[in-house]
Amino acid sequence: MPEGHTIHRLAQDYAAAFVGTAPRVTSPQGKFSDAAELLTGATLTATEAHGKHLFLGFTESWVHIHLGLFGKVGFGPTPAPPPTDTVRLRLTNSTAYVDLRGPTTCALITPAEKQSIHDRLGPDPLREDADPKSAYRRISRSRTTIAALLMDQKIIAGVGNVYRAEVLFRHGIDPYRAGKDITPEQWDAIWTDLVELMHEGVRNSRIDTVRPEHTPEAMGRPPRVDDHGGEVYVYRRATLPCHICGGEIRTADLAARNLFWCPNCQKSSGSSQSRRS
Repeated sequence: MPEGHTIHRLAQDYAAAFVGTAPRVTSPQGKFSDAAELLTGATLTATEAHGKHLFLGFTESWVHIHLGLFGKVGFGPTPAPPPTDTVRLRLTNSTAYVDLRGPTTCALITPAEKQSIHDRLGPDPLREDADPKSAYRRISRSRTTIAALLMDQKIIAGVGNVYRAEVLFRHGIDPYRAGKDITPEQWDAIWTDLVELMHEGVRNSRIDTVRPEHTPEAMGRPPRVDDHGGEVYVYRRATLPCHICGGEIRTADLAARNLFWCPNCQKSSGSSQSRRS
């Protein structure tokens, strides 16, 4: 599932191609046909992202998109090729087209319905209106592991498996530590780092989390080869040596997702060790 930086980048790309125009809106697949007919000829006025949710604004209504596990978005110049029957939503204007395939959600919603989605999501490190203190209030009262809390979109929106694993490593925090054991200073550092890393992800359309002194060039090591496309410390590096200490990177299942961490660099407290045992 795409992480939040991808959705914010898509919001920017939709805006660059279509805001201020009245695109032709179609649903070759047919599942969005009624809404598409209502939107054709309407001006796209705004795009917005919150966590993993994308919103396209058409005057008095919004298209709400959640890509889920299988959703894909593809842009191209006009003239657009004939669409396949897998395209849920196509926008076309005089210069560009964009196809949406396989989303979990593609729905026409009212402003009130859009607000209700925002209300149930936690603060997004990529939004200017984000309030990290609201996330910490929930984290600091929870006995749930910080690794699970970071993936809970009701607590913090947009963080996925990669950013979760990497930010905890970068701050030497045991992923099994309870939220209530995260200090305010640690949370401030985590949040500040997420803001910086995720903004960089939007700019570069990839996730890179290693510091300059740990890049392949600086360390004389081969670059990482992985579908997610960036240099990382622990994500998908199970059984490989840690870039910092040389110890073995571990993996485990946590809340139905693969967790990655370095036991040497992310020291466990006695209580977290006993929970794992």
